[in-house]
Amino acid sequence: MFDIKENLKTLPDKPGVYLHKNNVGEVIYVGKAVSLKNRVRQYFQSPDRLLPKVRAMVSHIEEFEYITTDTEMEALILECNLIKKYMPKYNVLLRDDKTYPYIKVTLNEEWPRIVKTRRVTGDGAKYFGPYADAGAVNQIVDLLSSVYKLKRCSAQRFPENHQPCLNYHIKECHGVCVGAYSREAYMKAVHSAMDFLAGKDKKLTTYLKEKMEEASEALEFERAAEYRDYLIAVDSIMEKQKVVLNSIGDMDVVLTALGAEGYHVILFFVRNGKLSGRESFFMGDALEEDRAAIASSFIQQYYSGNTVIPKEILVEQELADHDLVEQWLTKLRGSAVKIFTPQKGDKKAILDLTRRDVVEMMKVLDDRARNEQEKTDALVAALNKFFGVEKDVWRLEAYDISNTNGVDSVGAMVVFENGKPQRRDYRRFKIRTIEGPNDYGSLQEVLYRRMRRAEKNDPGFSKLPDAIMMDGGKAQVSAVEQVLTAMKIDIPVAGMVKDDHHRTRGLVYGDVELDLKTEPALFKCLGTMQEEVHRFAIEYHRGLRNKNMQRSVLDEIEGVGEKRKQALLAHFGSVDKLSKAEVSEIAEVDGLNLPVAERIYAYFHKSVVKP
Repeated sequence: MFDIKENLKTLPDKPGVYLHKNNVGEVIYVGKAVSLKNRVRQYFQSPDRLLPKVRAMVSHIEEFEYITTDTEMEALILECNLIKKYMPKYNVLLRDDKTYPYIKVTLNEEWPRIVKTRRVTGDGAKYFGPYADAGAVNQIVDLLSSVYKLKRCSAQRFPENHQPCLNYHIKECHGVCVGAYSREAYMKAVHSAMDFLAGKDKKLTTYLKEKMEEASEALEFERAAEYRDYLIAVDSIMEKQKVVLNSIGDMDVVLTALGAEGYHVILFFVRNGKLSGRESFFMGDALEEDRAAIASSFIQQYYSGNTVIPKEILVEQELADHDLVEQWLTKLRGSAVKIFTPQKGDKKAILDLTRRDVVEMMKVLDDRARNEQEKTDALVAALNKFFGVEKDVWRLEAYDISNTNGVDSVGAMVVFENGKPQRRDYRRFKIRTIEGPNDYGSLQEVLYRRMRRAEKNDPGFSKLPDAIMMDGGKAQVSAVEQVLTAMKIDIPVAGMVKDDHHRTRGLVYGDVELDLKTEPALFKCLGTMQEEVHRFAIEYHRGLRNKNMQRSVLDEIEGVGEKRKQALLAHFGSVDKLSKAEVSEIAEVDGLNLPVAERIYAYFHKSVVKP
C-alpha cells in the first residue's frame, strides 16, 4: 500500500518530473518542478487552498512517482515526452492530432524536386507552409512540377544508358536524367516555382487563365476544367495571404481563448511578412485557469514535433517559464528564438489584429460546438435506448472485407466514439486462413485475431468496443457472434440493414429492428461508418493488389529486370497496353531483344515459347 505522507518526506530538493496515478495505476497528471520536494507537497496541503479543479484531481491520486533530472531543461523535455506518452486526463493536452502539410523544395539535392511533406527537418531543403488544405497542396505540387517540368523521381545519380521514365516521354519532365537540360536552366525553373510559393502568384495565375481559355476555345472542356481546378487550388493556397508589414519576417502568434467546450489555442502563421493562415487547437479544461500556462503547454507540445519553428513567437502574456522555453526552442531550431509580448509598434498592431479575429472566431467555434454537442447527445440517447443501457460514451467498431474473387483478401476495422472517427485506432488485416471469396469466414478470422490481441493486452487492441456494427444484416451478425460466443466475450453486435437502393434503412439487434428514419443522428453516424470502413478496406486491398500485380506481371518474366520494366512501362504507358501488344511491337522497346519480347508475349497469351 502506497503511503502518500511517508513518500512526501522522501522527495528530493532537486529538479525533475512527477507523475500522479489513480487507483488502477493510470497516470492522470504529469508535471515538472524546479524542486520536487516543494512542488509535489503543494498538492497535498489543505483542500481549501486548492482550486476546485486541482482538488478534483487530488481526490483521485493514490500514488505518485518522480524522476530526477540534472537541470530544468532536462525536466521540461522529459515532461513533454511523458505527456505525449500517457496523455494524462488532467493535463492541458493538444487534442488536435492533425499535422499540417508543407510544400518542400529539395534544395539539398543536385536536381531539386517539389513534394508534399508533413515532416520538417533541418536537411537543407526549403519549406513553405503550413497549409490547412491538403488537397490544394497536392494539386499545387502537381501543377508546379508539370508547368516547370521538374523531375518527380527521387533518383540523384543516373548511370550511362539510363532509360528515362514515362514523364519524360509525355513531356512532363525536362529529362535531366539523360542530360537533356542544363542545371542552370533547371535551377531557374526551380526558383520560378519558389517565387510562386513565396506569394508571387500573378505570373502563374495569368498563365493558367490563358491555358484555360485556349482549351475552352478549342472545345477541350476536360482540359479546361483541369486548369480551372488548378486555379481554385492556387486561390485556396493564396487566399489567406495578405500583406501585414514588409519589415516583418517569419513569426507565429499564439493566442488562447475560452469557449463553450473549454480552452482553445489559436495559432496564426506569419510568413515572409504575410499573415498566411490560422489554425485552432482544442486544449480542453485546465487545472488552473492561467492562460499563460496554457500557452506554454501548447508551445511545448506543438513545437516538440517536426514543425517549422520561427524566429519569433508572439504571446498575450509573458510565460512563467519564459526563459526555459526560449532556451529549449533555440536548441530545437539551432538558432535564437524569442518569445515576447509586444507593447507598441508594428508587432503590437499584429497582436491586436489577431485578437480581434479570435473574438469573432470563437463565436463561430462556440456555435459549432453547440451544434455538435446536440448531435452527440441525440446519438448517445438513441444508442442507449436501442441497446437498453445508459452510457455517456459509445465506442463503436465496424468491419469490412475486400477482395477480387477471393484474391488478395483483406479486412478493415474502423472505430468511432460518439460519432467521431478515431483514426489512430483503425486496423487492417491481411486474410491468412481463408481461401477464395468467403466473406463470412474472413470476418470470423478478423474478429478472432482482433479479440485475441485484446486478450494478450496488446496496447493497440486492448480497448474493446461497446458495440459492433456489421454491414450486411443477420448473416454477418451471426458469423461475428459465433466468434464472440466461442471466446466468451460479451459485446452486442447489431446489423445494418439496407434497402433495395443499397442505402441503410434500419438497425437490427436480436429481434428488434429500428427504423433509422426516426433517428437522424444515428442514421448519419452509421452511414458515415459504412462509407469509412468500406473506403479503408478498398484502399488497403487496392494497394496490395497493385503491388502484387506489378510484381507478378513483370518481375516474374524471365529476362525482365528493373531497367527493362521501366522501359516497357514508359513505352506502353500501362501493363494493360503491353499485354495487348504484338511481339514485333514489344521488341521495338529500347533495351529489349527478340527472345525477351517473345517471352513477354507468351506470358500474357499463355502460349509456349519454342526452344
